[in-house]
Amino acid sequence: MKVILLLSGPNLNKLGEREPAIYGTETLEDHVNSARKIAEELGYELVHFQSNSEGELVEEIQEANSNYCGIVINPGALTHYGWSIHDALASYEGIIIEVHLSNPNARETWRHTSVVAPVAHGSIIGFGGYGYQLSIKALDNIIESNGD
Repeated sequence: MKVILLLSGPNLNKLGEREPAIYGTETLEDHVNSARKIAEELGYELVHFQSNSEGELVEEIQEANSNYCGIVINPGALTHYGWSIHDALASYEGIIIEVHLSNPNARETWRHTSVVAPVAHGSIIGFGGYGYQLSIKALDNIIESNGD
């Protein structure tokens, strides 16, 4: 079975209680379970890792080549300045999908730049929790289109 790595960055462990007007009332576990369900329906196993530490996220990405066919990543605020995340993802050989619950382009100016987007196959933003499902479907679509 092919395995997908779902990475969640800083503060995402506080979903459901942190700024619900922006991020909704669903918890990170709710989003992971939704993504896992879609992944399993498509024939994938989903492994989730969350950290508030940039270095721990980099280490997970560095180990990904031999373990995962794709990465779905919501880097949280590291999206905008986490160049070590960018560099780690740049060396990953599988499919990368960036996902965000809110639309960073409709928010503060400092959120308009993503250092992840240039190394991702695509970004899914602004669809709330549904974005996680869309991300898994997009990853599968790219893998199927490439014949992997």
